Formats: sequence, structure tokens, C-alpha cells
Amino acid sequence: MATFFGEVVVAPSRAGLDEEEEAREETPEDREIRREIEKKREIDVLWTGQAGGCAEEPLVCSRFIVAIGRNAAAFLSSFILDSVCWEVVGVVKLWNEWCRTSSTTNVLPTDSFCLFYRLISDPTVFGSMQKKGLQVTILSTCPVADYKTQESTLTLVSPFLRALKTKEFQEEVCCPLLEQPNIVRDLPAAVLSYCQVWQIPAVLYQCYTDVIKLDTVTIEAFKPLLSSKVLKSLAKDASESTKILKKFLTTSETHNNIYI
Repeated sequence: MATFFGEVVVAPSRAGLDEEEEAREETPEDREIRREIEKKREIDVLWTGQAGGCAEEPLVCSRFIVAIGRNAAAFLSSFILDSVCWEVVGVVKLWNEWCRTSSTTNVLPTDSFCLFYRLISDPTVFGSMQKKGLQVTILSTCPVADYKTQESTLTLVSPFLRALKTKEFQEEVCCPLLEQPNIVRDLPAAVLSYCQVWQIPAVLYQCYTDVIKLDTVTIEAFKPLLSSKVLKSLAKDASESTKILKKFLTTSETHNNIYI
């Protein structure tokens, strides 16, 4: 059968299954394998020596910036982060049957791997953060097909930004607010909901794009954020940012080329 967009979906069928196989109970060996797999399903959060702090004392953090997705991460890596002013203070690794993370890192974080950075000149770190005096900025991407509007999505010039903020966020946003009945989901929604419940000033900048891979146009769609109060003082030199961005794209193209 086919979905609305023409995607071919194989209909589930139990034809041809052996009745004895259907009635087979789980053996001790099966249970042992399942237990071993469950032990490996874990999320590891590792901190550097000074970043971990004391679990009973929340760490001070004034600005917390979250980049979700390859293009959002590439934007921060190109226009904000560098090895001179920033240092890695922590890492989160995920392991399960579908998503496995090794100990090594790529040029960009993956879906099962993320890094925590802190500004060396202002060493506020991330972890069990205190909620007072904290402001959160979230960057994310989303398929333009998910954007709901009365107009045809074919007439939309993508990529484009929309913002969604908590009640406590009082600063001016860098793009139009997300219109109803549009919604956000997954990790961006979870972070924003947490901030709303705990009355933390937070804003989500969602980039709607029709490109799923690492893309220059999508990355540069986040550029208006460089004029925001949070990122303005952290932005790098434009020429240096362009060089780093080209490096990311070149590396991505090399890894995605099946003939190399």
C-alpha cells in the first residue's frame, strides 16, 4: 500500500509463519541475551575534572545554548565555537540497538553523541544547573513539510526561521513567532516545556528547511541570531566563520560520497 505522499509501505502479514514458531516460548538463553542487551542500553554523561562539581551544589550557568541537529550544530561550530575561547567540559553518549556511539568524535556531533562547551573567559558550566539567573536558547531544524499554513508550502521561500518562547522570556526575538496551529516536538519541545514549568526564560528558534543533509543555506538561515543579545558578544570574525563552514561541508561531502 502507499501513504499520502506515495511512500511504499509493506503491509504486515503473518502468512507463511510456522504455527510452532508462533507458539514458541522464550528460552533461558533468549532471556539472558535480552538482559545483556538491556544492560547496554544506557546514557553516559561524562564531565571533566572541574566541570563535574559537587552533586549537592548546583553549578552556576548564565547562558545555556542548545543546538539540535547537524545544521544547527554546524552553525554554532562555525560562527560561535572555537578551540581558543571555548573548551569541552562534558559529553553525553547513548547506546542501544539502533544507535551506537564509539569513544571517538567526528567533526560534528551525531544523533547519539553531544558535547558540552564553556566559554573560557566566563567559566560558567553545564550540569546540575541552578535555575536562577539562567537563560536558554535552543536552535533546531524541521522539515518545511511540517509547517502548517493556509498558503501552499510550495510558495514558501525556505529555509526560514520561526520562534517560540516561554512566558518569562522578555527580550525581542530575531524572527516571527511560530503561528498556530504549528507545534514543536521531540527534544526542542522537551527543553522548552521544562523551562516553561520552571519559569526559566527560554526561546526556541526553529529553522524550516527542505534539505535534510548538511547545507550552507540552512546553516546561514540562523545568521539573524548573531544580532541577538545572547549570541552577539560570542560571534566570531565573519571570514574565519566562512572558512570553518566550508571545512564542515567539505568533510560532510567526502563522508557521504559512496564512490570515495
